[in-house]
Amino acid sequence: MTTIRQRKEIKVAEVYEDNQSQEEEEELERQLLTEVYSGRGLWKILSLTIGGTIGLCIGFLTSVYLATLHENDLWFSNIKEVEREISFRTECGLYYSYYKQMLQAPTISKGVHGLIYDNKTESMRTINILERMNIYQEVFLSILYRVLPIQTYLEPVYFYIYTLFGLQAMYVTALYVTSWLLSGTWLSGLLAAFWYVINRIDTTRVEFTIPLRENWALPFFAVQIAAITYLLRPHLQPLCERLTLLAVFISTFLFSLTWQFNQFMMLMQALVLFILDCLNMLPTTKVTWLYVIQVTSLLLVCVLQFFNSMILGSLLISFNLSVLIARKFQKNLKTGSFLSRLLKLLFHLALVLCLTIFLNSFIKQFLNLKSDEHIFKFLKAKFGFGATRDFDANLYLCEEAFGLLPFNTLERLSQTLLFYVYMFVLSIMVIVAVVVGLRNLSDSTNVQSMHNKGTCTILLKPGTAYNLMHSILFGCLAFSTMRMKYLWTSHMCVFASFGLCSSDIWELLLKLVHLYTPKRMKMIRYSIPVLILIYLCYKFWPGMMAELSELREFYDPDTVELMNWIKSNTPRKAVFAGSMQLLAGVKLCTGRTLTNHPHYEDKGLRERTKEVYQIYAKRSPEEVYSLLRSFGTDYVILEDSICYERRHNRGCRLRDLLDIANGHVMDGPGENDPDLKPAKHPRFCEEIKRNSPSYSAHFTRVFQNKTFHVYKLSRHK
Repeated sequence: MTTIRQRKEIKVAEVYEDNQSQEEEEELERQLLTEVYSGRGLWKILSLTIGGTIGLCIGFLTSVYLATLHENDLWFSNIKEVEREISFRTECGLYYSYYKQMLQAPTISKGVHGLIYDNKTESMRTINILERMNIYQEVFLSILYRVLPIQTYLEPVYFYIYTLFGLQAMYVTALYVTSWLLSGTWLSGLLAAFWYVINRIDTTRVEFTIPLRENWALPFFAVQIAAITYLLRPHLQPLCERLTLLAVFISTFLFSLTWQFNQFMMLMQALVLFILDCLNMLPTTKVTWLYVIQVTSLLLVCVLQFFNSMILGSLLISFNLSVLIARKFQKNLKTGSFLSRLLKLLFHLALVLCLTIFLNSFIKQFLNLKSDEHIFKFLKAKFGFGATRDFDANLYLCEEAFGLLPFNTLERLSQTLLFYVYMFVLSIMVIVAVVVGLRNLSDSTNVQSMHNKGTCTILLKPGTAYNLMHSILFGCLAFSTMRMKYLWTSHMCVFASFGLCSSDIWELLLKLVHLYTPKRMKMIRYSIPVLILIYLCYKFWPGMMAELSELREFYDPDTVELMNWIKSNTPRKAVFAGSMQLLAGVKLCTGRTLTNHPHYEDKGLRERTKEVYQIYAKRSPEEVYSLLRSFGTDYVILEDSICYERRHNRGCRLRDLLDIANGHVMDGPGENDPDLKPAKHPRFCEEIKRNSPSYSAHFTRVFQNKTFHVYKLSRHK
């Protein structure tokens, strides 16, 4: 039965009151949210301000610390100019000589012209220094010194070294920022910077090899890594992404411009990108941009260096082009089942490898490039692909800097807890990376698997994955070649500090032992780094202060006497022959012409150096005289430290390398290869001191001290 009910009258006042109360609640909620977000925003701004200030301060303090150590070690401000220049040993002196040459030129244009048409670095040759060597930084600094009104109160040498120490401030700040970006807290950056400083012996050598190319390049490399870490963050705004790409490009270009070995370091970086892209851990579009930036930077440097052959024939260009070409043939590389994707990746790897070898061989054959063949000979012999008697390869093999990483390096890093923490973080991240990599290769679609995959992906962000693989590959490089440890140890500081301050890592570990709570995670995340910082300060701060108070003085009277004698007693156009290391100092201190020098990346120079070094081999005086005169030599400098060398073991002394290359039996007790034969002549550097007629007919001793013997070559008609 249907009944009709009377409508209830709705009062207008009640409706108005309800609406008003609802609006008040919404307004209150909005106010609360605004207060929360504004509070977070203010805290974020405050944190950025404090963290940024600390980063800049610790970078500045590091540069001051290193500059003070340099001053205290040499008493640089008090020694004579010739002693300051001698302190720039080996190739460092050669590079600094071009800065000095630019400043001594009447005008900037004449200085640049003198570098492009240089006939003093290699006798009887006119070479383009800007094409052969990475010295644009010296050119830029010399121009800057001329332009700025600082000549009255700052000497050129101080402007030079302060610039290098200033770059160290940028280097440490970049490491600080990278660690901060990875962990989300500037405390991580502070720990990374402190580790870098207290492990100074293994993280930098700038205070005693100031003009070395790597000291110019590595700060820009650190900036590039920081920029790449930020670039790989997801959901960047388009403008922010473009600015970050610009920062990556500028830092990559400057890194490439300042170091001749840039291409090998960037090849390692390209391998990192390739591996992670294959495992679907990085966004392909951004990886492509990074490949393009690397090639573009290198080609731009190639143009600035007048189409340097070593750059054109680099493996990096061939590899990056091969990867981009191979992608066009395999567009569905990241689809299919686990086995299908694995087979595709193996084929992709083989295709890239074959294309790289083909392209590189074709370019080198087409352009007849042989600038870097000594490096590949060295690598072939180093990794056991047959013994070699090649003089250049053995010269590298016998140097400690190109040997395996000594175990005492790890002992020193362990004393500061760096190595232990690094291995702890590395182990966790490698396990996570393996899990993520396998899951990325599998075609998992069930909900639980996708959930686990998402959890691991959150832990292994693209920036973290990049820095992990970067650390592993450069670690392998450091273990194989000690000189490259500085690329790894500085990144160790970043990666270890990131792991200690990472909320994701501590959350994972606490969940594994069923102890996770947000408060506990935050407490551990901040307390452990603080405790480590306190421990490091307690243990190492007194030693650092004691080191700063320890005063020494530069003392090399024999070399100073030699340089002063050359300046006073030889013609300005005289040509000098001798060891590469010493001749770099001769050019810097005296401006005389050289037969050879330490910048070894030229086949013609390597051959010339081997012939000049016959002064330490078992050759007749007539042969040595003929070789030296073919290079226009007027004076030859013999060093007792080379002629009677004891620093290396038998088989690695310079005289042994020359004997082996010449097919002669080595001196002293020990085994010799069966095909080596006794030499017909005594060792030249020893026999010339007897002043027998066959030697005095061609060589006259004009200078002698405890270390050096200078002989003038006769002018036979």
